[in-house]
Amino acid sequence: MIERLRQAYYRQQYHPGLPGLFINPFFLARRSLWKAIAQFGGQLQGPLLDVGCGSKPYRSLFPVPEYVGLDIDSAVARSRGVADAFYDGTRFPFADAEFQSVLCNQVLEHVFTPEDFLREIHRVLRPGGQLLLTIPFVWDEHEQPHDFARYSSFGLRALLERNGFRVLQQRKLLDDFSVLVQLAIAYFFKVSRSRSRVLNLLVGAVLFAPLTVLGLVLGALLPRNPDLFLDQIVLAEKIHD
Repeated sequence: MIERLRQAYYRQQYHPGLPGLFINPFFLARRSLWKAIAQFGGQLQGPLLDVGCGSKPYRSLFPVPEYVGLDIDSAVARSRGVADAFYDGTRFPFADAEFQSVLCNQVLEHVFTPEDFLREIHRVLRPGGQLLLTIPFVWDEHEQPHDFARYSSFGLRALLERNGFRVLQQRKLLDDFSVLVQLAIAYFFKVSRSRSRVLNLLVGAVLFAPLTVLGLVLGALLPRNPDLFLDQIVLAEKIHD
């Protein structure tokens, strides 16, 4: 019973349905990511490599026959028991042109040498293969000390093009008033966090849920501002070796 509750709670961190509104302080961010990845996911073909797969939270969005999870070789990653392969932070343990698609979700900001990282993705992709990548733009430091970069839409496009990719689609996520609400919630989440899970859930229900609803309403009513956004998603194609 406890394990089922734990799994249900974890699912709401990435697939925020209505219960997630009350228990997930990052509901707005997760909701926009989930919707965007779901819209792009059907375009990718297998075999697919999920780089930095973590717990594979978006696996269900990719109807491919072969889905391979790759994670950095660490005690935390191995303890999850989810990744299919591990790498040392330099070279992926796969042959050239082994995959038709690559998913890289909220990982690039944690890569200190992005050119080398993208060259590895390029190497394991087949000619014409596609990369689906998401990355934050306006967000606080996280997973410290392994948080190294933020990219504007222009910087990300230039980085991809320099490393053998053609950008097919690029979209800014949470480019409305709700980005300000999500950042405010992130602030209160960090300054109010305690060791008591019950207290944290209570704070979430009393404070974060009403703010989240406010963000949803005002985000729909007020004009968008494409210069200020939380995340971006890019679909790119390998164009040369």
